[in-house]
Amino acid sequence: MESALTARDRVGVQDFVLLENFTSEAAFIENLRRRFRENLIYTYIGPVLVSVNPYRDLQIYSRQHMERYRGVSFYEVPPHLFAVADTAYRALRTERRDQAVMISGESGAGKTEATKRLLQFYAETCPAPERGGAVRDRLLQSNPVLEAFGNAKTLRNDNSSRFGKYMDVQFDFKGAPVGGHILSYLLEKSRVVHQNHGERNFHIFYQLLEGGEEETLRRLGLERNPQSYLYLVKGQCAKVSSINDKNDWKVVRKALTVIDFTEDEVEDLLSIVASVLHLGNIHFAADEESNAQVTTENQLKYLTRLLGVEGSTLREALTHRKIIAKGEELLSPLNLEQAAYARDALAKAVYSRTFTWLVAKINRSLASKDAESPSWRSTTVLGLLDIYGFEVFQNNSFEQFCINYCNEKLQQLFIELTLKSEQEEYEAEGIAWEPVQYFNNKIICDLVEEKFKGIISILDEECLRPGEATDLTFLEKLEDTVKHHPHFLT
Repeated sequence: MESALTARDRVGVQDFVLLENFTSEAAFIENLRRRFRENLIYTYIGPVLVSVNPYRDLQIYSRQHMERYRGVSFYEVPPHLFAVADTAYRALRTERRDQAVMISGESGAGKTEATKRLLQFYAETCPAPERGGAVRDRLLQSNPVLEAFGNAKTLRNDNSSRFGKYMDVQFDFKGAPVGGHILSYLLEKSRVVHQNHGERNFHIFYQLLEGGEEETLRRLGLERNPQSYLYLVKGQCAKVSSINDKNDWKVVRKALTVIDFTEDEVEDLLSIVASVLHLGNIHFAADEESNAQVTTENQLKYLTRLLGVEGSTLREALTHRKIIAKGEELLSPLNLEQAAYARDALAKAVYSRTFTWLVAKINRSLASKDAESPSWRSTTVLGLLDIYGFEVFQNNSFEQFCINYCNEKLQQLFIELTLKSEQEEYEAEGIAWEPVQYFNNKIICDLVEEKFKGIISILDEECLRPGEATDLTFLEKLEDTVKHHPHFLT
């Protein structure tokens, strides 16, 4: 590998396996630092690629770079994401076995960008399918749509994925992409109604207000100023200099057309987006019996039209809860706090279901039109995982718990595949090697997921028990059950 490299590419060690002091964390970090200073953001650890986010465009993803890595052995060229992409693709073609690329890292590490570059590589370098490049275009254009509805600005990342995405790209026997399928996980729907200071709601709200046509905004009853909407001002940074919502809106509108959205479907989709903003501006006042009453009739009028529901039905849903006792249906009025909670719950449910529908619609667009043909049996699949990274905020919710638990499980899989199984194989075959010490996070995962006495089981039990369950009662139950666990701290 070294003989084919330029002097610049030889900065540091390109593969950490070749580090003289490979067990030293300080040596590992110093090697990363030396390479990063020369804009060399990629380094190998054997078949694993380590990437450091440069937070700027290094001009290393051009067509020329793609051709450099196409069909070339992994170690013949400098470390690059395209080398991983090409290696997975060639294994898929030659071995006829499904492949997967797992991208992990903390929030802001560049996982979403890496996924987009991988898709770009396959779209540009793979053979064109017999029926033209429509599938490739749809695979690429699904990204800006999902980012608009599923990504948001956080403290650490202007384009942070707030949902998990696993995409299957299907290839025919010639190696051409012929279809795809997306699975989405755990959309952070709480962001619809609340954002921490310095963060924003999902991109689509700001894009619509900034870039939407005047006629569209008039029909939706919206004004351009995001400060006018309660759900967009919680983080106090509706406008961000590094984000061009107007241009992003143009990209999203074009992408919706490419992935087969009709004008009526786009209109309906935007109506639902607008309805969420109007929901946030619904206000209540207490009557003489302390029951909540809607005071913003104009917002209610827009909502009934945009959602296609009766005004009386919506008013009742926002100010009453339905109780069924002995087969009889009763309505119980809500107080101000309960009504605000019901309003926010409705907004989250509407947005979450819209996102689910959006993914299903994209999947119909990506589905191969030849799924019934005999040649379909010879297709292979390459999976790409893009999921939000480990994160700790000043105020953490159930979503952060689920996100971090998911990352612990990914880390456990990584340990199993790269450290544990490899060393067990060496031992079984009697190969002499210097054992690599590592922390096995199985004990962390067990604390969360163990049946009957893990955190999730205890939470389920606490939610189902009679009486009022609070944060304090849950914490007391945890103290009673797992207080002796070495990794449980309160």
